[in-house]
Amino acid sequence: MPIRPALSARRTRVLSGVSGVVTTLVVGALLTVAGLVIPAQSASASSEITVTAADQDADVENAPFPKLAVTVSQTTNLLSQGLEISWTGGKKSTVPNGQTGGENFLQIAQCWGSDADDPTKPDRTTCQYGAFLTSGATRDSTRNSDTGIAEEDVEYTVPSASFFDPAYTAVPFTSATGKTIASVVGGVKVPGVDVNTNEFFTQFTSNEISWAGSGADGTGSAKFELQTALQSPGLGCGTPVTAADGTVSGSDCWLVVIPRGTADAGEQSITKSGLLWDTWKHAVSVKLDFQPIGVHCAIGSAERQISGSELIAGAVASWQPKLCSAQNGAVYSLLTGSESDAAVVANSTPEAALALTSQALRADGADALAYAPVALTGLSIGFAVDRQPSASADTPADVSARARLPFETLKLTPRLVAKLLTNSYLDSLPYDSDRTHLNYVSSADPGKNARNITFDPDFLAINDPEWAYQRIVSPSMSDLLVPQGRSNGASALWEYVMSDEKAVAFLNGQADEWGMIVNPWSSIDAATNPSGTALQLPRDNFPKADPVEQAANDAVGPINLVTWRPYTNDFDTGAYYALRGDGQILGGWDSLSSPPKYAKATRSLPGSQRVLGLTDTASAAKYQVFSAALLNPAGEYVAPTTESLTAAAAVMTASSGQAQVYGFDPESAAAKGATTAYPLAMPVYAATNPAIGQAGLRASYAAFIRYAATTGQTPGTDIGQLPDGYAPIPEGWKAQALAAASVIESGVTATTQSSPSQASAVSQSSASSASGTLDPVAAASAPSATGDVVMALAGKATPDDPASSAIEAAVPGSLLAGLASALLVPFITRIRRRVL
Repeated sequence: MPIRPALSARRTRVLSGVSGVVTTLVVGALLTVAGLVIPAQSASASSEITVTAADQDADVENAPFPKLAVTVSQTTNLLSQGLEISWTGGKKSTVPNGQTGGENFLQIAQCWGSDADDPTKPDRTTCQYGAFLTSGATRDSTRNSDTGIAEEDVEYTVPSASFFDPAYTAVPFTSATGKTIASVVGGVKVPGVDVNTNEFFTQFTSNEISWAGSGADGTGSAKFELQTALQSPGLGCGTPVTAADGTVSGSDCWLVVIPRGTADAGEQSITKSGLLWDTWKHAVSVKLDFQPIGVHCAIGSAERQISGSELIAGAVASWQPKLCSAQNGAVYSLLTGSESDAAVVANSTPEAALALTSQALRADGADALAYAPVALTGLSIGFAVDRQPSASADTPADVSARARLPFETLKLTPRLVAKLLTNSYLDSLPYDSDRTHLNYVSSADPGKNARNITFDPDFLAINDPEWAYQRIVSPSMSDLLVPQGRSNGASALWEYVMSDEKAVAFLNGQADEWGMIVNPWSSIDAATNPSGTALQLPRDNFPKADPVEQAANDAVGPINLVTWRPYTNDFDTGAYYALRGDGQILGGWDSLSSPPKYAKATRSLPGSQRVLGLTDTASAAKYQVFSAALLNPAGEYVAPTTESLTAAAAVMTASSGQAQVYGFDPESAAAKGATTAYPLAMPVYAATNPAIGQAGLRASYAAFIRYAATTGQTPGTDIGQLPDGYAPIPEGWKAQALAAASVIESGVTATTQSSPSQASAVSQSSASSASGTLDPVAAASAPSATGDVVMALAGKATPDDPASSAIEAAVPGSLLAGLASALLVPFITRIRRRVL
């Protein structure tokens, strides 16, 4: 079975899913309103829907694909995210060219309004469509004559004046804001109005798909970007609507699929707008239910800051509406950035933000943090790569027939990841720069370093043979889109790379079996590195170490490595770019800009996408991005799934010097025996020093942890549930989290004393929360002594816990020592501050 994208809820919960180094995600800031009530929601169930032409098309006998059936992966509780759209009953597609839109394909668009005459269908004037100006995909079209114009199009048409002045039809765009963009009014063309590029959408912002092709069997699939009112005010999807009873819902929208055959009405090919009535009447559509934008919390709710790991941002956004109305709950503002900085501040600063980290504190001085595991997630290498078979006579016919369809599987080894991270492929450096240090001589003699990964024999040796017939040329296939700044995720990826002997040898400067060498500026061998200093690995960032530059001239400016292959803002952006097919390609020189600069190339539409991006499993799931299968320490290629993350958690081992914190060590014996474990699985811990001064702050942090570790681990798309891209934490982790929450709330320090009754209250509260018999958010607070922690950790084994779980066996025993030792550290009076 092919590896599907990020955590598709309809396939055994398969995992797939801003500003510089530090991003502020204030989950309560978009909309804070007193008295608003989120409607009660039942346990999440699949909202996948299949619609057919036979059910929706009144003229199905004349439709391009009478047997068309379209499946949409999710239709309720929607956000700004990706959808998977698949179909059967099509016909083998022909790719577009400069003159026509192709043959036998689908177009996909998002619309906001319902048809006034038939509310069960969308209004075509409310669809975001036409921005890319490709043949057969604009809002306006010329007609050879006035004859044959559908009655429904007459109001949008300027009649023909002469042979040289043909009829012109333009379907206006009516925005959700109430404004209409119309280039035809009252049968007269309005000068200066462009219905295709306007204030509401352009080719840089539109989410439409102008060509989605089918294979020889008439089946196909596409990833579609859903936009809310935040990304597209003209659509307004998810805008909060308050009912008479005070409940709040999000404005719904439509997904529309427009089938295109071999020719438009009265034409020889596909050249006209898909919004013209003769085509539009065959469209099939699905109603989309959006969550209300923003978080609705009562005015006056306490506000608490949590900081650190981006990996948990999606879960926090889901939990927030429930947390802010719970006992001791608050509006939790997540400041994402360096986890190590967040941990340092939480360790030593009174009233510091709750830190979110995947690694133990690494700093001078004692670690006084209590660590509560609240999420099981990981990194993902997402990809969007469409087939482009070679025109060579050696290319098999069945391979050629799949042109422009997406690859759904891709395998990577640590050495291949190393190549992508070190700018060792030729096209990861500017085309006209000096690339001789990669053994490049000329286009006729490029040397042993491949242009990009799809030309690398190392890659072709482990992937589907079909890859060998592709001719995919793009700088975005020669490296990974990676985020700037420091992170635990960067450390985990480099540790994965450095755990492999072949990858280490390559980084040291040894050529692989096919003669490819590392970019010497990224070598970990000082003698090989031109700087004279070895690149230190592993590390917590992704340096672009090569100082290469394409020199400026009279016509254009210089291009360095960051200009050529820029960083992304964060892991979420990596998945978003993959969904949109945006490889961050450098565009042409814009001499008219002030000052002159290089423009950014437009994104590639489905059929011609080439993106490799580093992201996290939650973001990959959110945007429905395909994820690479990685070679794990046991020698198996494993993609991120709920099962593979859980398997990785079962073999995580305690960190050196901090028994509370576990991680996946690819060099451990346990990891080398775990054939089904995903090697980039990562825990996320909520951590703070229990000695922080304010009792209310400690209670809020404890409430967050209790909810996150219990109710918040219920998978689903409803508000308050665990989004796709996370696996529920093991039972042993839950016990540790509840114990840490009690310790944090009680403010235990080395000098704290407790009575037997107090100790009993804490252990009973923790045990009840672990078993689910007590609302974890409303759990009673009581002081505790350090010795009480062991009782809270002794959670029962459940059938869902992995049989070989190192966590289950090790946490209850070893955590006592680790958590106790952390809490027995005298209160730190010397406060160290780090700027986030």
